[in-house]
Amino acid sequence: MVQNPAVVVVVGSINVDLIVRSERLPGPGETIVGGEFVEAGGGKGANQAVAARRLGADVRFIGRVGHDGPGDLALSNFVAEGLPTTWISVDQSSATGVALILVDQRGENMISVASGANLTLTSDDVRAAEAAFDGARVLLVQLEVPVETVQTALEIGRAHGLTTILNPAPARPVPDALLRLVDWATPNAGEAAAMTGLEVTDLPSAVRAAEVLRARGPSRVVVTLGAKGAVVVTSEGVSSVAPFPIRPVDSTAAGDAFSAGLAVGLARGLDSGAALRYASAAGALTTTRSGAQPSLPTEAQVLALLAANKTEPLADLSRG
Repeated sequence: MVQNPAVVVVVGSINVDLIVRSERLPGPGETIVGGEFVEAGGGKGANQAVAARRLGADVRFIGRVGHDGPGDLALSNFVAEGLPTTWISVDQSSATGVALILVDQRGENMISVASGANLTLTSDDVRAAEAAFDGARVLLVQLEVPVETVQTALEIGRAHGLTTILNPAPARPVPDALLRLVDWATPNAGEAAAMTGLEVTDLPSAVRAAEVLRARGPSRVVVTLGAKGAVVVTSEGVSSVAPFPIRPVDSTAAGDAFSAGLAVGLARGLDSGAALRYASAAGALTTTRSGAQPSLPTEAQVLALLAANKTEPLADLSRG
């Protein structure tokens, strides 16, 4: 990989993840006994910042924690990863975000989030941190902080000439005015379905959903499909990204790693195909380990997987 300077701004959430692994996921009203418990750093924004840092990027993160033990843990995790805490503010009255995560033996998960201080991150906070955008190449945002805060970040990113990536997770209503500020949208199948009202179960249905979503504003839409790879819809046509042959353990943070990998690839100046293949490798490796931030791969690991699975970055589906 060409080692161009990669400066990425991430605006988003910070959580502490409380993870329980068990043989299967419980049904409504059901209690399952057994399994291991892990506490780790999480939150989609923080996950993506840590992922981009491990992939070698210079990352500037804008977010908020509470004045509490989980907040201290989250900040110490950032320091340990070599991430600056300059633009992370502390809310004196709200708790740090917490996610409760259940994971089964196939790697499927269920997540419930208490957002806490993440919901108090305001547009003014982002404006106050505008210096973080100076000299950056890519902005990466998600939807675990207020939508108006995300839109402000995208507006500032555009004003600074950054490539903008929206990982629309968790799926929630967003205005078209926000989507028109997005260069890349990276929903998974469930998020694409929620945003378009279309069922997404395979490559053709993912393409249809991506086309509907792209018509609302984003220049490019990538729908990730786990073991089925991903589809990409742009003004140039429709293509697919092949999956990697891995054995999943836990899908937590796979989408975060994918979006971060795309951000780092684009920030380094890779073309779209190479950046998407790099992103796919990062996402695939994340599923081979448990947890969110503990599972995020390094650049060396991503490059090793790419070297072991040399294929064309994109397959043209326009004529399919």
